[in-house]
Amino acid sequence: MQSVFTGPVYVVRDNIDTDQIIPAQYLNLVPTITEEYEKLGSFALCGLPDALYPTRFVKEGQIDSDYPIVVAGRNFGCGSSREHAPIAMGSANARIILAESFARIFFRNCVATGELYPCETLDRLCDILKTGDVVTVDLDKCSITLQATGKVYSFKPLGDVRPVVDAGGLFNFARQSGMIPA
Repeated sequence: MQSVFTGPVYVVRDNIDTDQIIPAQYLNLVPTITEEYEKLGSFALCGLPDALYPTRFVKEGQIDSDYPIVVAGRNFGCGSSREHAPIAMGSANARIILAESFARIFFRNCVATGELYPCETLDRLCDILKTGDVVTVDLDKCSITLQATGKVYSFKPLGDVRPVVDAGGLFNFARQSGMIPA
């Protein structure tokens, strides 16, 4: 499994809720249907207010984001318990969320779907980084390196969550580990 990710970050603030991650009008898209899964990605984070986030996570007319890493403040993914939220972000090619803290259900949905690595940072990176900064995230070392300066930040180890996300979610993990028949 890949353990090092490098790319530009997309920075958001505190209390980004699931309505901002994927607005309710797109919940009729079925993630298990390939075309609809891809379409979900085009709407990821489209509920963010334009006044606060003039750079869009997914550009108009695109289905993938240029930002594989999202940096957030506290309580990322709060609101309703829709699993469409991490699925939409994963569909848009996000791989890692670096947040000060996560809403419990969103964190669990990241793991259960296997779409995103939810990493809890030890520093308030949303005050330090800006959208477009390039970082390298090393899941094994629990480190985030800002490419422009070489400064290194840390996040809490993923522990038992890591192999579940590595496997592509809870069901894949259960099949691979023999908990349920393949």
